[in-house]
Amino acid sequence: MSGKTFEGTLGAQGLRFALVVARFNSFVTDRLLSGAQDAIARSGGGMDLVDLVRIPGSWEFPVTVRALAKSGKYDAIVCLGAVIRGDTPHFDYVAGQAASGIASVANETGLPIAFGVLTTNTFEQAIDRAGGKAGNKGFDAAMTAIEMANLLKQLQANS
Repeated sequence: MSGKTFEGTLGAQGLRFALVVARFNSFVTDRLLSGAQDAIARSGGGMDLVDLVRIPGSWEFPVTVRALAKSGKYDAIVCLGAVIRGDTPHFDYVAGQAASGIASVANETGLPIAFGVLTTNTFEQAIDRAGGKAGNKGFDAAMTAIEMANLLKQLQANS
């Protein structure tokens, strides 16, 4: 094989991030935030290069992320939220539109936007994914953002 291989590294040194965190289900989202901050710090990132943006809930992700992405200030954005199924179809609308809207902004702007929005059937499942037995999906989302920011920098430098 004669072509090049491109792969993002896991070093966050010098990278600027926006962490967008939903306040709804804050008992869960605060844990996701701690995980994301831990991932950035462990990867050599400076917390002075990380902006925290709090929003009411997951429905507000798309408009917020679009504004942040278009600012040109960030290498990546991490979305952290928790949508927990209830007895009505509200869950489906909120979770679906949050995911669709975030993906749309990523595709439109070309900015890495990591999806750390839990969509669970129960509160217990959310807790398990926010630092419990299933790990911390906030940590995982931040690591994805770091890797993708570095990969896109490589691709842009190669073009």
